[in-house]
Amino acid sequence: MKKLISLLVALVLTLSLTAALADGITIALPNDATNEGRALLLLQAYGVITVNPEAGITATVADITDNPLNISFNEVEAAMVPNVAADADFAIINGNYALAAAQAGQSLTALLYENAASPYVNVVSVKEENKDSDLAKALAAAVLSQQVADYFKTYEGQAISVVENPTDGFDATVNYDALAGQTIKVACTLDPHSFVLEIAKKILAEKNITLEITVVDDYITPNTMVDTGDVFANFFAHQPYQDDFNAQNGTHLVTIAGVHVEPMGLYAGKQSDLAVLAISK
Repeated sequence: MKKLISLLVALVLTLSLTAALADGITIALPNDATNEGRALLLLQAYGVITVNPEAGITATVADITDNPLNISFNEVEAAMVPNVAADADFAIINGNYALAAAQAGQSLTALLYENAASPYVNVVSVKEENKDSDLAKALAAAVLSQQVADYFKTYEGQAISVVENPTDGFDATVNYDALAGQTIKVACTLDPHSFVLEIAKKILAEKNITLEITVVDDYITPNTMVDTGDVFANFFAHQPYQDDFNAQNGTHLVTIAGVHVEPMGLYAGKQSDLAVLAISK
């Protein structure tokens, strides 16, 4: 009897996979540098596709060397992936955009996430010439505080603090009296970045330092604002993205704080059965 049940289960999974292949599987994913490669590497980690190892984190669908399920990919702007998820079989969504979609009332079902040891740590960046300044140290201490680490516990795994030794919000090497009355301008994207900075703003206010937060909705403006000096720092992207941006644009943005990861996930679209992708979770 048990053998018969096992055979029936295997038959159902085979029929499900065969039907999906007949109709064609479509996965929506980000189209920007590093995030598309990150999405493809997530699929590779689960044996769905194989990517040319020479492509690295900037891989595109053109770098796929083996696609046994003949999956079609719908490449769209990262922020738009939640909006098109319902039209695809599956969608690979950045953690911050999944959070934003959920807060806007959209129902998304996560099927799996990146490994917890993701290298895609979201960072606070400044121009290289400012990295050792007291303003940079004060800002870093505030975002690496215990208050911020505690805040990430509310995200239930969708955003995870990577700070092993949180500060009390301050850096003992900084002359805060000399910074009193000054303003630190930071460009960022929305939750969780803007919320983290609101916490840092309260911490810095204790030392009479003003944190001025500018929220933007793209992946280019925060870096150009730092590079031109319109803001002192930004907080919106992960380290691989910043490294690639520097390489592509000749900029010299450096990290002063690695704060958290937002695990990229595979979400249900028109389908929710991982067996369709030959994944056994």
